[in-house]
Amino acid sequence: MNTYGQNLKITIFGQSHAPAIGVILDGFPAGITIDMQGIGRFMKRRASNGAAYATKRREPDIPEFLSGLVNDTTCGAPIAAIIRNTDTRSVDYEAMRDVPRPSHADYTAYVQSGGHNDIAGGGQFSGRLTAPLCIAGAMCLQLLERYGIHIAAHILSIGSITDTPFDPVTVDCKVVSEAMADTPPVLNQSAWHGMLREINDARQGGDSVGGVIECAVSGLPAGIGNPMFDGMENRIAAAVFGIPAVKGISFGSGFAGARKRGSQNNDAFVMDNGSIRTQTNNHGGILGGITSGMPLVFQAAVKPTPSIAMEQDSVSLSQHKNVKLQIQGRHDPCIVPRAVPCMEAAAAIAVCDALLEPKQMIGEL
Repeated sequence: MNTYGQNLKITIFGQSHAPAIGVILDGFPAGITIDMQGIGRFMKRRASNGAAYATKRREPDIPEFLSGLVNDTTCGAPIAAIIRNTDTRSVDYEAMRDVPRPSHADYTAYVQSGGHNDIAGGGQFSGRLTAPLCIAGAMCLQLLERYGIHIAAHILSIGSITDTPFDPVTVDCKVVSEAMADTPPVLNQSAWHGMLREINDARQGGDSVGGVIECAVSGLPAGIGNPMFDGMENRIAAAVFGIPAVKGISFGSGFAGARKRGSQNNDAFVMDNGSIRTQTNNHGGILGGITSGMPLVFQAAVKPTPSIAMEQDSVSLSQHKNVKLQIQGRHDPCIVPRAVPCMEAAAAIAVCDALLEPKQMIGEL
């Protein structure tokens, strides 16, 4: 249930307020030297960093590798890494043992576990568990870069404010990543100011706001993936839905394509310097579950943070009656900015898992 992958198995463990959270990677190729500073930079993108739009919980998120590396080079053994939780405040969650938060997993976890779920910080259902996801994702990103495959994501929208979308035909994720290295994760920086206003308006009203993240993979050759239940859409969707608060995913033109005619949505094939490409990329780089050689592009919807300061209606689990809930504690008024590297991590893990099949490119390492 907490494990993803067929060829590269990723297992995430821990709870938000447990002593530590962590990840195990089994099947990662041996002989790959890991840039630890690069992992640190990637982890910092997910951290709150004192931003007004993020939780006031401060965690350094420094990975401790327990196995699988010798002198920062993978040795073929399962890679285990942990992150120690150092800034927990479990008392903020005492009331939620009996009164579940609307739109959070408190109630469903209570039912499934018979009331034994860890409520502190949301337990294993917390967005805190995306930190070990990002350790695995950062390692996979470094592996993919060795083969000229790059991944980049940006905030497509927060509330009613929209960023410039990727050009699905020409997006170069390496260039995009370098351009956004020291800026907020948007392509049009003027959009960022509007997004901050949306977040601040929600925060001041004791509310939260969601958005959409767009992610692309460039450099993927044609022929990666499988049909039916093992296609690239399936693999990516499974990994992306491991990010708490993701409620939808679409590839290429997605739902907008459903409103078009076939003549408008079809992507004509053309020869381009001896290679077969398409003039447009409404298919998002995947046909029949298999990569086409065009950039792989998808969008994921992220819901507003359920933990808000406004008084809400809920129920008492012990008394079986309607009650009011006033949530205390430290919560993000918008998790979309911090979810951007998580989306890249999920995509990287899914792509690596597909490429590590014996019939695929990286399987020959």
